[in-house]
Amino acid sequence: MSGGAWGADARFAVYYAPMRESAWWEAGSSWLGRDAQSGEPRTQPQPEGLARPLADLTGAPRRYGWHGTLVAPFRLADGVTQQHVLDATRNWANTQRAFTLPIEAATLGDFVALRPAGRQAEDDMRALAGSALRTLHELRAKPSSDDLARRLAAPLSERQRELLLEWGYPYVFDEFRFHMTLSSSLADADERATLLAWWQAHAPALGPLAVDHAALFVEPAPGEPFMLWQRVPFQTREVK
Repeated sequence: MSGGAWGADARFAVYYAPMRESAWWEAGSSWLGRDAQSGEPRTQPQPEGLARPLADLTGAPRRYGWHGTLVAPFRLADGVTQQHVLDATRNWANTQRAFTLPIEAATLGDFVALRPAGRQAEDDMRALAGSALRTLHELRAKPSSDDLARRLAAPLSERQRELLLEWGYPYVFDEFRFHMTLSSSLADADERATLLAWWQAHAPALGPLAVDHAALFVEPAPGEPFMLWQRVPFQTREVK
């Protein structure tokens, strides 16, 4: 999706998103009911045994689009343009080498998500996200006092509070856990189990994720759906 000049309230994010031609993009976009690159709605599956429509259980991740976060959404610092963000992200991506990521479905608290399968896979994604954050940090506006107060009111560890104050977000570096969200927060354990079982049955056929690029997403205005703005390819040589 090509971008225009968004207002000062727009937020940008660096995500991982499977290539649009891939089975992973098809599966995730259909699951959430929206293609974040085209903006078009998608027909969602209905897992067997689920009492409510899947749309009722996926509203939160649908707004954000099919992705895993590398750099959480941010507004631009004074004097920074969207072209600065695009150029910096492209330059960073050109220093990264592609790799494959084994993945598994899991429950994370009250959510269902995909996560890296194994310690090395976790470490690879943590290193990738940390590198992206360090590169783009100076382009990001500092959190407002209201944003800080809201986050500090949440149950954070001392380390997470330190990271929030220094980096504007508590779940970075050693506290980062890569995941691709598949549901809203679900209080019903049976609903979580049904969604988890669906993905445990279907994910193996999709194989590992090809981590060969990042994707810049944008929230044009507060509360609007995030859209995939630009894909930024990594170096073509894959790390073995």
